[in-house]
Amino acid sequence: MYPEDTSTFAEKYDFIIVGSGSAGSVVANRLSEVSDWNILLLEAGGDPPISSEFPSLLFSIQKSDADWQYRTVPQEHGCQGMKEKRCLWPRGKLLGGTSNLNAMIYTRGNKRDYNNWAAAGNKGWSYEEVLPYFRKSEDFKYHEEGTEGHEDYSSEYHSSGGFLSVQPFTYKSPIMQGLVDAVKEKGYTFGDRNGKTQSGFTLQHGTIVNGTRENTAKAFLSPIKDRKNFHVAKFAHVTKILIDPTTKTVVGVEFDKNGKKHSVRCSKEVILSAGTVNSAQLLMLSGIGPREHLEELGIPVIAELNVGGNLQDHLMTLAPIFKFNRTRPYPVNPIKVLDDTYDFLIHRRGPLTSVDLFHLLGFVSTKFAHLDVPGSSPESVDELDFPDVQFQYNRFHLQDTESSKIFSDSIGYTDDVYEAMFGIPNSEAEIFFPLVILQRPKSRGYIKLKSKDPKEQPVINPKYLSDPRDVQTLVEGIKLIIEILDSETLKQKFETEMSTTKIPGCEDKNIDSDDYWSCVVKKVTTTIYHPVGTCKMGPRSDPDAVVDSTLKVHDIKGLRVIDGSIMPTIVSGNTQAPIIMVAERGTDFVKDEWLK
Repeated sequence: MYPEDTSTFAEKYDFIIVGSGSAGSVVANRLSEVSDWNILLLEAGGDPPISSEFPSLLFSIQKSDADWQYRTVPQEHGCQGMKEKRCLWPRGKLLGGTSNLNAMIYTRGNKRDYNNWAAAGNKGWSYEEVLPYFRKSEDFKYHEEGTEGHEDYSSEYHSSGGFLSVQPFTYKSPIMQGLVDAVKEKGYTFGDRNGKTQSGFTLQHGTIVNGTRENTAKAFLSPIKDRKNFHVAKFAHVTKILIDPTTKTVVGVEFDKNGKKHSVRCSKEVILSAGTVNSAQLLMLSGIGPREHLEELGIPVIAELNVGGNLQDHLMTLAPIFKFNRTRPYPVNPIKVLDDTYDFLIHRRGPLTSVDLFHLLGFVSTKFAHLDVPGSSPESVDELDFPDVQFQYNRFHLQDTESSKIFSDSIGYTDDVYEAMFGIPNSEAEIFFPLVILQRPKSRGYIKLKSKDPKEQPVINPKYLSDPRDVQTLVEGIKLIIEILDSETLKQKFETEMSTTKIPGCEDKNIDSDDYWSCVVKKVTTTIYHPVGTCKMGPRSDPDAVVDSTLKVHDIKGLRVIDGSIMPTIVSGNTQAPIIMVAERGTDFVKDEWLK
């Protein structure tokens, strides 16, 4: 399925791409369309394992050799319920990158996100200008007839025939229809949340094909694996960008492979698509970054830019926990697990083609949403269509401790927090819980080097919840979801009841108070794997900008960054689809320049 590993390298390539994730795979595909260009793609990992094909096994790669296994530094305000107060940051180290371990959810963000990018001086990045690049990638399949929002999908916003398969998740758990009914009972609409409006709920689409995960290597590299002008080097860890300090021109890269150091030259450009952590780390190792920080480590400064700053991430709060089917719970059934496995392997259907949190997705505005639109008022929240909270959900069968512990370990909760959140409620009934996701965090963090050693993990400090507005918005989101789930439909059909087991450290607070939920937010809130922003796009007049609007690194010739790290502000939704769009847009900038 995947391209073969290259062991013999040409002395020089036209373009060298670092990283094969959600952006790099796209960049390699599009640049190698030009048959006169020779392309080298360098990837620190290998091929995706078989387990990654199962959508339901999204946690299987985490903490393996195919995961960079990053951790934040201890947090002052967030991650308080995690071991050592450090949040885990899984990042894919393999072909397709983090698209092998993400939730496969396909959302694009809000129109205002991109219009704000353009208004900040980034020409070519308005919503109207980026929409064609979303459509360019897509091989979109509509919901089946009769489901909510089917009639709302239109060719104005979607297309077919692209490399990326975007389809509905076909398997739906029994509780899902109850949640849909509850949402309708509260007056929320269903429709295409990647279309005309974002506010409301949808039955989610994902990057899947024939019941299996569609990682970006499968989508964009497999179809081109036999192109003669395209080479892939696996297990090739890039350690430095080679830059002529006199002319400030990139001439190639150094990388380690099979225990040996290699260097390869480029005639046109090096393109970093290594992601928010690795792209920033590699720039700083190569002398591009904050002067004081680099000089402190003894790294000669070639270009003084705010690399590693502007770090942003979406946060999810897993609260509150709801018990359901209390008098008729459905326990884990080993025979059904075997049947489900057979169903997946033979027919590509059933529960293993999905995970419950994929089914129902919603975007809702809290009372603070209007503050992100200057000159607006609380009364205009619905008209603005700029939701600041996203909802998903997950569930566990009665006493499904194996699944709940895998889930908890993937986040890094302490044992006592795990017991209060999942252990006690799940011992009494089936449970489900919303994921209340902050769309536009105000907190900003940074990534710095720990040393000059490229193999040593950098310092990651997202400074979660350091801005109190983030806590306030998440608390309002929790209150909104409690209101939605306080539904007669759910109570009557599924015997739903909110768990009253309190989170350790918050026991002295009234469970109905904002103080309690603020405490819970600081304890259990964690990343939803969307870090962006460390190589910010912006004009040279912006002191925080690292790349210009065509994604060229300021003050350096022959170097671009094309991945999620260039986002000036994080988009209001899951980041995979926007990162693929950035790659499509970025490669057109490259072609525009070199094919003139």
